[in-house]
Parts: sequence; C-alpha cells; structure tokens
Amino acid sequence: MRIAIDAMGGDHAPEQIVLGAEIAVKEFSDLEIVLVGDENQIKPILTTNERISILHTEEKITSEDEPVRAVRRKKSSSMVLTANEVKEGRADACISAGNTGALMATGLLHIGRIKGIDRPALSPTLPTLDGKGFVLLDVGSNMDAKPEHLVQYAFMASVYSEKVRGIAKPRVGLLNVGSEPGKGNELSKQAFQLLEGHQQFHFVGNVEPRDLLDGPADVVVCDGFSGNLVLKTIEGTALSLFSMIKEQLMSSIKSKLSAAVLKPQFKAVKRKLDYSEYGGAALFGLRAPVVKAHGSSNANALYNAIRQARHMVEHKMVKIIQEEVVEQSNEEER
Repeated sequence: MRIAIDAMGGDHAPEQIVLGAEIAVKEFSDLEIVLVGDENQIKPILTTNERISILHTEEKITSEDEPVRAVRRKKSSSMVLTANEVKEGRADACISAGNTGALMATGLLHIGRIKGIDRPALSPTLPTLDGKGFVLLDVGSNMDAKPEHLVQYAFMASVYSEKVRGIAKPRVGLLNVGSEPGKGNELSKQAFQLLEGHQQFHFVGNVEPRDLLDGPADVVVCDGFSGNLVLKTIEGTALSLFSMIKEQLMSSIKSKLSAAVLKPQFKAVKRKLDYSEYGGAALFGLRAPVVKAHGSSNANALYNAIRQARHMVEHKMVKIIQEEVVEQSNEEER
C-alpha cells in the first residue's frame, strides 16, 4: 500500500509531517509513503529511507491562496502533485494538512467525484464521552447544501461507519435547533422528510448541538456552514476548558499537589477530546481516499491521519460506496 502526503501543508510542516510518516512506517510493515515537497527541507529531518521516498517540488499552496485559482496555477505545488500520485495510480490514497478549500478543489479537479454523488463532504470523526466518537459531515467543503445532498452525506457516512468503523446499524441524526420533527429552517425540514423515508440507513431524527458529545448518533449530517461552526466551537471549547483547568490547578501549592495525584485521570480525559487521536477529516465522495489532516497537526495527528487513510484503502471504502450508490440507483429505477 502506498500513500502520498503533502509534506509542505500545515502549520508545522514539514517537520511534524515527516515525523508522523516515520511513526507510521514503523507501525505498518505493508506501508510505503511518498513525501511530496522541498527535498532540501525534508531530508535533514528524515532519519530513515525505509519505505519513505521524496517527490521534490519547491512550489506550495499557502493558507492565504484562493483555493481554485491556486490549484489551477500552481500545478507543481506539493498538494497538486500529491493528488496526481493518486490520479496516476502510483498511490492508493493522499493526505494534506494544508489549505482545506484547495484540497477540496484538488480532489475534484484531479481525482474526481464518485458517479452519483453530487458533492463530496468533509467528514471528521469527533469525540464522545463514551470514547466511541461520531462522524460529522459536512464541516466546510460546501457552505450551502440541498436536502438531497444531506441524504447523500448520510448514506456515505453510514457505509463508512459500518464497513470501516465496525458499527452495526449506525444511527444517523440530523443536526438541528430542536429534537422535535418540524424544527429548523427549510433545509432542515426538507432534509428530515427525505432522511425519515430512506431505507438505506437508520435515521434517528434531529440531534441538538448540545447533545453531540453524549453520542446520540454515530453519524450527524448538516450543511458545511453549520458543521464548520460546530467543529470549531467544540475544538475551541475543549482548548479553553483545559487551559482554565490548568490555570486553577497551578494556582497554589495545594492544588498542584492535587493535580499531581489526578494527572493520569486528566490525561485520560484529554485523550478523549484530543482531535489528534481521531485522525483527519475524510473527503467522502471522491474516487480515491483523500484525508484532510488538521492544520495544526503534530506528528501524532499526522500518524492517525495515515492510519485512517490506510484503513479506508484496506477496507476498499471507495469501491464499497460506489457499489452501494449503483445499487441504490438501480432500486430507485425499479
């Protein structure tokens, strides 16, 4: 199995990207990685050449670049060349921690959509209190959505949750301002009716944002604007909460002693809420596995994104979705 990684994307590239890749090849003996980026920056960090190669380019897409324009103009950028490795069949999946919009555009222009899927969705797995997590989509690949798009999101994420995450009969929920049917804006109301009548997945109704971390559903669907707000709110709240707890625990000798005793418990809670433990956000709906790692990914987060991409390839995720879409289309025609 070969995975291409944009070594120049993200806040801590290329150092943390390279370190994450090295962790992954030590963990998975069947894995080969190609790091796409500036060889002069990558080589001094790389401690092993075992199953890790470098595809050199000095051009990269930055967070300030306009996504579509950058993808069209910077054809030798590390992100575009990473996707081309998949397009040309030299890699099975690709990963980037770079510009989200540019990765979306790169995926559409260079890898393409699965036939029958109108819009791909950015789909991270977020933590829940029981440690099982849930898939939230879309979180920003499409700011506007139609009701039928949310149905497609639900279908793809349900297949992913069952086939890759191993959840029998995944529960699908619709993000909304209330749990009762009939709540929300027109998009939510129309999506609810379509989801409720669907036979391809187990729809459990509306899910309120305040309940998300309690795990009321294995899959939660929404438009990209709402999903992005939820994602960043959860991340920001977790960071602020731990910062406040740390400040209080370091405020006196007595609290410092208490913190020392409870340190293992605090670490366990932090792991539950740490995005780096859950990998990246898969771009469901493309013709090959594409994973968007967090922009501030450290080596552990990048390793988990690689693990996620490898899992998707190993379980033939794209092929399964393609087959399910075809089967669903045939049933609708009957």
